Amino acid sequence: MEGFGILSLVIFLPVAGALVALLVPRQMENFHRYWAWLISAVTLLASLQIYNGFSGNTMHFQWRESVEWLPALGIRYQLGVDGISLWLVLLTCFISFLSIWFSFHVKDRVKEFMIWLLILEGAMIGVFCALDLILFYVFFEATLIPMYFLISIWGGKNRVYSSIKFFLFTFLGSIFMLVAIVALYFISRNETGEGTFDLIALQALAADGRLAPGALGLWLFAAFALAFAVKVPLFPLHTWLPDAHTEAPTAGSMILAAIMLKMGTYGFLRFAFPLFPEAAVQAAPFLMGLSVVGILYGAIMAAVQPDWKRLVAYSSVSHLGFVMLGLFALNHNGLTGGTLQAINHGISTGALFLLVGMIYERTHTRLFEDYGGLKRRMPMFATLFLIIMLSSVGLPSTNGFIGEFLAMLGAFQAGANENTGIPMWMPVLAGGGVVLAAVYLLWMFQRVFYGPIKNPVNERLRDIKPWEQAIAWAFVVFVFWLGLYPKFFTDKMQTSLNAVRHQTIQPPGARPAWADVRTIDINQRGDVVVVERNDPNDLGNWTEVAVRVPNEHQPQRIAMGGGE
Repeated sequence: MEGFGILSLVIFLPVAGALVALLVPRQMENFHRYWAWLISAVTLLASLQIYNGFSGNTMHFQWRESVEWLPALGIRYQLGVDGISLWLVLLTCFISFLSIWFSFHVKDRVKEFMIWLLILEGAMIGVFCALDLILFYVFFEATLIPMYFLISIWGGKNRVYSSIKFFLFTFLGSIFMLVAIVALYFISRNETGEGTFDLIALQALAADGRLAPGALGLWLFAAFALAFAVKVPLFPLHTWLPDAHTEAPTAGSMILAAIMLKMGTYGFLRFAFPLFPEAAVQAAPFLMGLSVVGILYGAIMAAVQPDWKRLVAYSSVSHLGFVMLGLFALNHNGLTGGTLQAINHGISTGALFLLVGMIYERTHTRLFEDYGGLKRRMPMFATLFLIIMLSSVGLPSTNGFIGEFLAMLGAFQAGANENTGIPMWMPVLAGGGVVLAAVYLLWMFQRVFYGPIKNPVNERLRDIKPWEQAIAWAFVVFVFWLGLYPKFFTDKMQTSLNAVRHQTIQPPGARPAWADVRTIDINQRGDVVVVERNDPNDLGNWTEVAVRVPNEHQPQRIAMGGGE
């Protein structure tokens, strides 16, 4: 639709709340705490309206908004969500609300802290809604500024080094993406006579094989992939993450792990795969190999850490490797598992950083050697930590299991099919990461919660407060909801993931285009179908006319991958 709507409200409500807070004296610390909490709560409620009106029966973007921005340059303010971005928007609002709530612990410069959190929330939501490449880049880079200040001002003793390292890694990686975005503008102008940064229009060119075939597409894919690989982070571009996590305040670590890292995985699904399908298929074995290395490397490094936060940080590198493993399988199970595991990782790792922050606020140490016997002093904390830890391990019936299972299944299917170019040893080695995760997390739990109390100061510890328990139990609800009934979440994303899969693995002319709103969609079997729209205002209400591309994709992938 022309004009602003619910997506703009959800993006800019936190920003407006931050502007109001600027006018209030810093001495009114309780006002700033409760104001930021209220704004994030209202934003979360508003985001639920996006879900209420969302149909999982279409590949096309819903809640579209489009406004002239810089027409002379082909730039528009365009927003929309599909089944992939829907859950990431909701996750962002949920994690931001809980992060701000826990930040009531913050005592230093409360006003500035809450303002940066609100601005960061709005920028992250914008990343998952933007349908114009320049608008996406603006939101993508805007998230760096609040996180930089959150780490550099409220972080640990090495906060300046960690914040600069975080900023430089992510900013420099994105510069190459900006160059590729500008290149796409000139390519579209050569093809159509009018340059554009519109994602939907550019993907339509890619669907016909006219955007960037051959070596040019491989270079442009590499530029986008570099920016997203740094953000994930994918080995060996991960070195900024443990430092950033270790020094960041608890809210910063929660948001960084649960949301900002997903901007990288989302970028591959939304931009790199649909715009450069040939290059994506060619690069899939290499990138899956890096994912496997990241899984094993992150797990081994986590096992030797003496610090709670660094252990969780390296485990994050390992678990995100499973997300990328599923995505690069480029089949239905892999894409579903990778996307679902991205959400699961946001819940489990966000909760782990929350619980580590709770104990740190009481003891001001994160070293394992300073603990022991916490179960006797803090039984509720120990119970919650055990549940979240087991979800991170991937215990069946918790959220961590189904995502990793589907991602691994998709990787094994890709390895078993010789047409993909992915060797079977990759998913086999990746399976070792599951075992290692159980080893280092259970070992950590035993050292911290069992045995004698090593530090006499811990004899005076009291269990976490009711309001802290409420925050932690909110995570536990989703641990079992996602674990026991994942269909609630996968139903909304299936059609969008099938669209991305077809857009990537099919040859030119058979790829579905987001621009074909009236005539093309994906059915529940995963076929690309010709449709008749029964209600132009309800994209999920259509009648199937004919199957255009059946859900048998491996032969096409041979052609895409460079021969049999």
